[in-house]
Amino acid sequence: MGILEKISEIEKEIARTQKNKATEYHLGLLKAKLAKYRAQLLEPSKSASSKGEGFDVMKSGDARVALIGFPSVGKSTFLSLMTSTASEAASYEFTTLTCIPGVIEYKGANIQLLDLPGIIEGAAQGRGRGRQVIAVARTADVVVMMLDATKGDVQRSLLEKELESVGIRLNKHKPNIYFKPKKGGGISFNSTVTLTQCSEKLVQLILHEYSILGSCYSEIFNAEVLFREDCSPDEFIDVIVGNRVYMPCLYVSGVAAQAALMMAGPHWPCCGMKLNLDYLLEMLWEYLALTCIYTKKRGQRPDFTDAIILRKGASVEHVCHRIHRSLASQFKYALVWGTSTKYSPQRVGLTHTMEHEDVIQIVKK
Repeated sequence: MGILEKISEIEKEIARTQKNKATEYHLGLLKAKLAKYRAQLLEPSKSASSKGEGFDVMKSGDARVALIGFPSVGKSTFLSLMTSTASEAASYEFTTLTCIPGVIEYKGANIQLLDLPGIIEGAAQGRGRGRQVIAVARTADVVVMMLDATKGDVQRSLLEKELESVGIRLNKHKPNIYFKPKKGGGISFNSTVTLTQCSEKLVQLILHEYSILGSCYSEIFNAEVLFREDCSPDEFIDVIVGNRVYMPCLYVSGVAAQAALMMAGPHWPCCGMKLNLDYLLEMLWEYLALTCIYTKKRGQRPDFTDAIILRKGASVEHVCHRIHRSLASQFKYALVWGTSTKYSPQRVGLTHTMEHEDVIQIVKK
């Protein structure tokens, strides 16, 4: 029996098993097996004779956004509308056969937007070159999911299922679980909160299942586990696997149907009718967590035409590295104007945290 058949059998077993207190251990073992087989399915084949053509392009700009959706939902139209790149759009499916990059210029930032080919159901198993498409999506900072507003719920659930099966977690945070394999001492299990979904016995069974299946976790019988929040067995399995990607996702309608748009909600962006696109850019900026930092030379006015784009929480040291890699070693102090200071200007050091639209003047030794 191949891996695809094993995955199918486990999914059927999970679907027909009732969820209650008596079956939680059985379901936990099934989910552990399912995650392991899916990880094996994503591993590249050693017997492949040729690599084939990939979709990935060089990462450029300050952030990367990937367009995901079924064929003929408006991804190419969205790319042409938001960027200066012209992507072929037609009424038939699979118009786009490779990755087409574009650049969104917003608030001084260059955001790379990737128009990926449409994926179909079963893409996680390789149908329609879905693995290449999803592999590029894993490198993005934000996913924009294009949906047909007339059947948005169905498409959304199918796409999220495909992305979940390959380790992409949309609009979720990484579980606050500490897991570390050890060479001896057995399994040390602790929790700082009351657990309602996982128990020590279930954790041991899941770890034992991974050692039976065989993997790099050779010391799976000896590990330290600490739950800092009430997590489910699926989230614990994600921590064990360790290759999950957590990223925000925005949903956009590509159909110019006013009735469907009103059903979807007042803030649902629609590229077909060019509605709420300014709201989409604001949400994209917020999800990417970008900040603009302006520089100032001594005795001159700040340069508001060329901003330094960094992520939220960036310090003065990050600003120095962005200007020049040797500037931090020659740093003496900096003067900062903006919301991050108590008064303007304030003399700060390398560890000072910058905020959006702060102005900085760096003084060298």
